[in-house]
Amino acid sequence: MAKRVFVIHGWEGYLEEGWRPWLKKELEGKGFEVIIPAMPDTATPIFDKWLPYLAQTVGAADENTYFVCHSLGCITTLRYLETLEENQKIGGVVFVAGFGRDLEYEGYKGELTTFFATPVDWNKIKNACKKFVVIHSDDDEWVPPKFGEELAKNLESPFILEHGMKHFSSEDGITKAPIILEKFLEIVK
Repeated sequence: MAKRVFVIHGWEGYLEEGWRPWLKKELEGKGFEVIIPAMPDTATPIFDKWLPYLAQTVGAADENTYFVCHSLGCITTLRYLETLEENQKIGGVVFVAGFGRDLEYEGYKGELTTFFATPVDWNKIKNACKKFVVIHSDDDEWVPPKFGEELAKNLESPFILEHGMKHFSSEDGITKAPIILEKFLEIVK
């Protein structure tokens, strides 16, 4: 059975922009089945729409199921992992510019509070998956590095801090991200 990789975009993200098309091509060239779902209402994301959509898109998850997620796609994936049965395991997750709690920065108005209505169940998440890596940039103005460090600590996973990649988004001119591919291939081994 082919390993499936779900690449989950973030707030105002689109499947055909940034590093996602590049990563898809790279992974497909290595024999992975890559799915990049177009998450609903990306300009005004609502948890009660995003989580069911992701669950429906993934279908039956197993140890051949992997995720690479970006920004809001990270907390969505964390929340998805909380829904898995105790004996259900996935292969691994790479979190890019991710966070596991509500954001706090100047100008943020709490638009994402629906994603944090309940505390994150870190134990349940770590039961569903044993291989995580968190990648962040030292100059991310949307999700400052402290959120990535905290996410890695909660997951007991490696934290990779890149220089000058900002929020790893197309607006930042990021169309390739070799560190994402490299770390993904490490967790698949």
